[in-house]
Amino acid sequence: MRDTKNPDMAVSVVMPALEMAQETGKLVSWRKQDGERVVKGEILLEVETDKAVVEIEAQADGVLGGVTAQAGDVVPVGRTIAWLLKPGERPPAVTAEVQTGRKMETAPAVAVPTAAAVQPSHPAGPALVSPKARRLAKEHGVDVSSIRGTGAGGEVLAEDILAAAQSRSGAIAVPRATAPPAAAVRTPPAVSVDVGDRLSSIGRLMAERTTQSWTTVPHFFVTREADGRALIAVRDKVGPAVERAKGVKLTYTDMLTALVARVLRQHPRMNGSWSGEGIKVNADVKVGLAMAVNDGVVVAVVQNADTGSLADIAVQRRDLSERARSGRLQPADITGATFTISNLGMYHVDAFTAIIVPPQAGILAVGAMTDRVVPVPGGIGVRPIVSLTLSCDHRVVDGARGAAFLNDVVDAIQDADQRLA
Repeated sequence: MRDTKNPDMAVSVVMPALEMAQETGKLVSWRKQDGERVVKGEILLEVETDKAVVEIEAQADGVLGGVTAQAGDVVPVGRTIAWLLKPGERPPAVTAEVQTGRKMETAPAVAVPTAAAVQPSHPAGPALVSPKARRLAKEHGVDVSSIRGTGAGGEVLAEDILAAAQSRSGAIAVPRATAPPAAAVRTPPAVSVDVGDRLSSIGRLMAERTTQSWTTVPHFFVTREADGRALIAVRDKVGPAVERAKGVKLTYTDMLTALVARVLRQHPRMNGSWSGEGIKVNADVKVGLAMAVNDGVVVAVVQNADTGSLADIAVQRRDLSERARSGRLQPADITGATFTISNLGMYHVDAFTAIIVPPQAGILAVGAMTDRVVPVPGGIGVRPIVSLTLSCDHRVVDGARGAAFLNDVVDAIQDADQRLA
């Protein structure tokens, strides 16, 4: 970043932190070459996170120089990877300190014995510990000084802490007298398994994040079914006008996004999030939509869903979907969601449960709308029924609050022709 007291100084280009808990980013490509002129606001590079490939704009005018990272490199957030210079200026010899919100924390130094010295009983203390790893270590009671980090430069990452916690909780003490002799222990031969193409960074990190969420967030689930006749009525009444005006088809997901966002206003805890300090109630309602892409799933954020029109929401959803499939989501497209909807109805799934996206308090899983024989006043009838399963973080929302929220969502769906008129 440019020093405001010295505006003529070089501007550092750092690996950005695009989401909470992000520790590294993969450099996909430079859109400018070393030595090429750059104008503020131009796309400078592309970075891949676990959610998407994101285009990063230049923060200042200058000449790109001092490039230290190449396409394919995985770099810790906050690390300087290039500079924007004045013509003829040379890159600074020392990397500037950059405040990114993901600054690595230095742990106490630990002396490391030489090869000739006696071997230590545990790995030497880590040089760096990520903030997320430090928080998880505190929650799980793990001593970070006893862990050898697997990150760049030996950084201790979140997965190192989780692995240590799992190993400790799952370890079984074996009495020395009954332990088999070392010579009797045979190591099974390594087996080579063909698993196809290696996971992309998005797929790999998605697997890590969902595992972390499932193993650290106390999930509970509540389920309801809703009569979808009102949704069909709104689509038939409003859909043609939206398509004529905006050139986009109105979907059930658009209507659910609007309804859920409005109900979230009535349930601040459900729109909240969990942090190390406790529960945070978010002022804004930002609904994330889970979208399938080639490498996994991304969660794109619909802005102003609680106040926007159905047409505006439909346009946002279409644009986000197109950018997600082409790998051209912007940072604002994937950050700040306070609640997520995952709709698999188009895949003919009757019902499912979804894993929460931390630090959000919940995610709503939506199944297909299908005709079913159900009780109706005076007998039985056929109604279009949709199954809804709400996953909740029990640290933020208890069972009664989760049930009250889902009941209000069902009421909103069944009154959609009145609420979305």
